[in-house]
Amino acid sequence: MTLSMLYGEPRVITVGASVLEEALDRQAVPQTRVDWRPPLPGTSEALARVLADPRREQANATAVGRLLSARPQLVGVRPAREVLGLEPGTFFHAGPPITWERASGPMRGALIGAMLFEGLAATPEEAEGRLASGEGVALDSCHHHRTVGPMAGVVSSSMWMLEVLDAEHGGTAYCSLNEGLGKVLRYGSYGPEVVDRLRWMGEVLGPVLAATLEVTGPIDLRSLIAQALQMGDELHNRNRAATSLLLREIAAAVVEAAPGRAAEVLRFVNGNDHFFLNAGMAAAKVSADAARGVPGSSLVVAMARNGTDFGIQVSGLGDRWFTGPAGVPDGLYLGGYGPDDANPDIGDSTITETSGLGGFAMAAAPAIVRFVGGDVSDAVAATTSMYEITMAEHPAYQIPGLGFRGTPVGIDVALVARTGLLPVVNTGIAGRVAGTGQVGAGLVNPPVEAFTAALTALAAA
Repeated sequence: MTLSMLYGEPRVITVGASVLEEALDRQAVPQTRVDWRPPLPGTSEALARVLADPRREQANATAVGRLLSARPQLVGVRPAREVLGLEPGTFFHAGPPITWERASGPMRGALIGAMLFEGLAATPEEAEGRLASGEGVALDSCHHHRTVGPMAGVVSSSMWMLEVLDAEHGGTAYCSLNEGLGKVLRYGSYGPEVVDRLRWMGEVLGPVLAATLEVTGPIDLRSLIAQALQMGDELHNRNRAATSLLLREIAAAVVEAAPGRAAEVLRFVNGNDHFFLNAGMAAAKVSADAARGVPGSSLVVAMARNGTDFGIQVSGLGDRWFTGPAGVPDGLYLGGYGPDDANPDIGDSTITETSGLGGFAMAAAPAIVRFVGGDVSDAVAATTSMYEITMAEHPAYQIPGLGFRGTPVGIDVALVARTGLLPVVNTGIAGRVAGTGQVGAGLVNPPVEAFTAALTALAAA
């Protein structure tokens, strides 16, 4: 055996650091590379307990099966006070629960704007004072009410909501209407143009879309998302194809339902490439919610940020949040803005990654790299790495550039701990000062603490 090692052709397996690989390459020695990583520090005991749980395999199969089989359909557009029972002075927001004292600049700006929009304050100063004192004001997480909101995610009683039904499992989810780009509430702006646009959306856009859906009937969002992926969208930061497909679905019905308002509504939707984002978020939310509440499951059913904390929820752990500090995205900045102007990560739009879209589908959207930085190979690498921490490939959401392979879906906290890989998230960047608006876009890593805390809780359960 010793002689065979000395005189025979060596068979080399390299693991970990690349120094040995490079030395062997220079000597033209064949090798087998193994991409292995140790578990996240301090997780070995909890990971062993979770992996040994006899419920885990079947629980995860059940949970991810529900997520994959969900059939989200846009069925209505109605006021928040009607579908969510939202009273004036109560506001839902993105991410885990947070107080005014810990709220970031864009979150505070959006809440100020919502107070002005609802007529609960006459000036920004008055609104800020009431929010700080808590007088007649209550805050809660959108996720606690089957709702998601982009960026600050603030929802108030007079806003109109997209209503999405899961035709397979019967759940519903809601998301506000997309305001477009520029100075908008979701990025923390609250000037007169922001409030005026919200009023137009409440008086015109919402009612027209509601009447339109009475003409069209339910719109199959799963089908639109599948088509958009094959047309170059990833459904988080690029929604051009999906918005175009939705516009094609509703255009004739808008004219039929509201001929006097059709032109301005269609012009608004056509001028907003991100209009579909909010419908896609509600579709992702209702799909992920179908996978909730499976004892023993380590499937992530929500990822969300409030501009201060990044939180996750896990199927087998009920509505508990596991959080860590939200990071500042690394990306491209608009105009004269830079990293010093950026707020930490914010928004419920990571529900798209939770359901296999967004950063998990970047390989389907080569053009996205011009928006978030990097090159096409980075987008492909981001998607392919996510197969290592997910339970399945989506049967409907497929990526042409990967041979129509389904997007990676079903984040497993145990696989995150075992591989050390964190979910890939692409996102817009909000200015840290209230009222600034969007300052850029890029990629961000979730905090590892959220996943290790969830793993520890699973082990204890």
